[in-house]
Amino acid sequence: MTKQIQDAYIVAATRTPIGRSHKGYFKSTRPDDLLGHVLRAAVAQTPGLDPAAIEDIICGCAIPEAQQGLNIARIGAVLAGLPHGVGGITVNRFCASGLSAVQMAADRIRVGEADVMIAAGVESMSMVPMMGNSPSLSPAIFADTSNVDNYGIAYGMGLTAEKVAQQWKVSRDQQDEFAYESHMKALAAIKAGEFADEILPVEVTSSNVNLKTAEVSKVQRTVSIDEGPRADTSREGLAKLRTVFAARGSVTAGNSSQTSDGAGALILASEAAVKRFGLTPLARFVSFAAKGVPPQIMGIGPIEAIPAALRNAGLKQDDIDWIELNEAFAAQSLAVINSLGLDKTKVNPMGGAIALGHPLGATGAIRSATVVHALRRHNKKYGMVTMCVGMGQGAAGIFERV
Repeated sequence: MTKQIQDAYIVAATRTPIGRSHKGYFKSTRPDDLLGHVLRAAVAQTPGLDPAAIEDIICGCAIPEAQQGLNIARIGAVLAGLPHGVGGITVNRFCASGLSAVQMAADRIRVGEADVMIAAGVESMSMVPMMGNSPSLSPAIFADTSNVDNYGIAYGMGLTAEKVAQQWKVSRDQQDEFAYESHMKALAAIKAGEFADEILPVEVTSSNVNLKTAEVSKVQRTVSIDEGPRADTSREGLAKLRTVFAARGSVTAGNSSQTSDGAGALILASEAAVKRFGLTPLARFVSFAAKGVPPQIMGIGPIEAIPAALRNAGLKQDDIDWIELNEAFAAQSLAVINSLGLDKTKVNPMGGAIALGHPLGATGAIRSATVVHALRRHNKKYGMVTMCVGMGQGAAGIFERV
């Protein structure tokens, strides 16, 4: 018997603050603990919901090994104290892992296989390095010299950004200006309390050692704002930074996304579950698309994914009121904006990953929470989350305020 396609609604959306990797908020906080924290909070945001009704947890993670290995989705469910009947699966589409988790959770509901799902994302770039602890790429990539340019991940994502900057003629000045504006928009949004609805404060514990007495003291504090935006950012300072990927290039640490730690979670429900548990829909998940592009210019992925997501939704580009475009690099962000003719006033109104940070597999879930709450605060109808993906992909998801 064919089941009728039904709508999937977001009924809760929350995230941790984003911490700088290695020296930031969560340098000593395990990613599974961060995930458990946001899962508990998401369920707490839906007091009428019976947790036993949650069919499954789908969690995105770009480097699912070590402290975030062993199916962190299921571990997070256990740490969150959810019923044992709630399943968990970890998925990986690199930087789009969290957004793919939202799409997969929505699809389970839309085809009638579930009424309540949790989509999440988590990443600790402090504890697990970008390519993992023991990366092992296929030797064929190196044996065939034609592949050397095609697999930028083997040599650093920055080289793909350099190629995009060259091919799409994005200057160093344009990249630095974009980076500066990202910080300024993020700082203004924080000051205005724009992120308050989506951010879940986290209590972190750090250890201080007295070198004279060898005594160790524990210090606890609560963090509630993103750590990345820098008030001391200036155009002059960005212009002085050296390029880090190519000697005569234009991509610097200042016009690239920050490596970060964080987690996010959303609860999705069918219309039947909304009525049964007295839930309040925040948004409807409208459509999703993922497209492949040449790996050596992976940053242009959204150029292909955005039109596809719009076609799937039956919408036009002008219908989108709010766009969260992940700023992997200023070069690729500008290439996407310019190629598609995106309205710059709609793109990252509260700053992007250059200022706010990019915890890889968590970013899609985090930015989905941002869009859901931003649409409601600003009385906008349609929002989009989109990003490029390592090894040559792009992804885009569309949400509608209800």
